[in-house]
Amino acid sequence: MKKRIESLPKIELHLHIEGTFEPELMFEIGKRNNIALPYSSIEELRKAYDFNNLQDFLDIYYAGCNVLQKEKDFYDLTYAYFEKAKENNVLHAEIFFDPQSHTDRGIAFEIVVNGITKAMDDAERNLGVSSKLILSFLRHLREAAAIDILKMAEPFRDKFIAIGLDSSELGNPPDKFRKVYEMAAAQNYKRVAHAGEEGPAEYIWDSLSMLKINRLDHGNRAMEDPRLLAELMHRKIGLTLCPLSNLKLKVVNDMKLHPIKKMLDFGIKVTVNSDDPAYFGGYMNDNFIAITEALDISVDDLYKLSRNAMEVCWATAEQKKIFKTKLDNWLLID
Repeated sequence: MKKRIESLPKIELHLHIEGTFEPELMFEIGKRNNIALPYSSIEELRKAYDFNNLQDFLDIYYAGCNVLQKEKDFYDLTYAYFEKAKENNVLHAEIFFDPQSHTDRGIAFEIVVNGITKAMDDAERNLGVSSKLILSFLRHLREAAAIDILKMAEPFRDKFIAIGLDSSELGNPPDKFRKVYEMAAAQNYKRVAHAGEEGPAEYIWDSLSMLKINRLDHGNRAMEDPRLLAELMHRKIGLTLCPLSNLKLKVVNDMKLHPIKKMLDFGIKVTVNSDDPAYFGGYMNDNFIAITEALDISVDDLYKLSRNAMEVCWATAEQKKIFKTKLDNWLLID
C-alpha cells in the first residue's frame, strides 16, 4: 500500500508555508542574515519540535520566522516546500502565509509576497506543481490588524485566491473577524477559516453563517454535532483535515481515533493535508500512510480523498480535468 500511496496524485489544501521550515534551511538562512537562533545545533532545534500543545508549537513557529528577512529567504523557503511536494506527487497546492508574522517585525509586505510568488511561478514551470496563495490572518490579534493587512494586499490582489484565519482558536471566535471577511467578500476573495480544531463545533457553525466560508480548515469537532455533519454534507463544503498535525497537537490521542474515515463514509468532502509538516513529522505521503495504517483506509478511500481535494480546490477547470484523468489512471493500476 505504501507504493500505492506514493504514486497517488495529490492536491494539498492546508499548508502553512512558514510551517515547512526545516531546521537545516532555518540555520542556513539565519547564518547568511547574521541572526542567531536560540539553539546551538540543528539537532537541538529538532528536539525543540517535540512540543506538547498548540501554543508551544506557535512559540517555536514564530521564533523561526525571525530569520526570514529578504525576498530570497521567502523564495528559498517556498521553493524548498515545492520540491518536497513534487517528491510526494502533489500536483497542486493552495498554501497559506501569515503576513502579520513578518510585517509586525518590520518586513515589507511586498518582500514577503514577491519571494513566495516567484517561487510558486518557478515551481510550476520547473517542477510542474501549480499553486494558489491564501492570505491568512492571525486570530489572536485584533480584527483591525487583519483589516490593515487586507488593505496592504490591495495592490497585489491578483496574487491571492482567498483569505484565511489561523493561529490560536480558543477565545478567538469567528465573529471577531466578521467585518474583515465581509470586506474580503466584496473584493471577490474566496474564504476559508480554521475552526473546530481546538475550538468547539459552534465555531464551525459561526464560520459558515458569519464568515460565509467556502471551505473549512480542520473541522474535526463537527463529529460532536450530527446536524452540523448533515449541513456540511448538504453544502458540499470541503474539509482540510491534517492527521499528523492532529496527533502531534493532541487533537486526537491516537490515530485510530481520527474522524477522517467516519467523515468520508458519511459523505463529507474530507481531504488529507500536512499543515506544518516540518514541525509535525510528515508531508503528504506520511499523512496518507498514517491514516491508512490506523484506520484501514482502502484504495477506493484513497481515491475518494484525492478526488475530494480535486473537486474543492480552486484550480482551473482545465487543470482539474487533467488532475482527475491522472487519478482515474492511478485507480486502474493494480
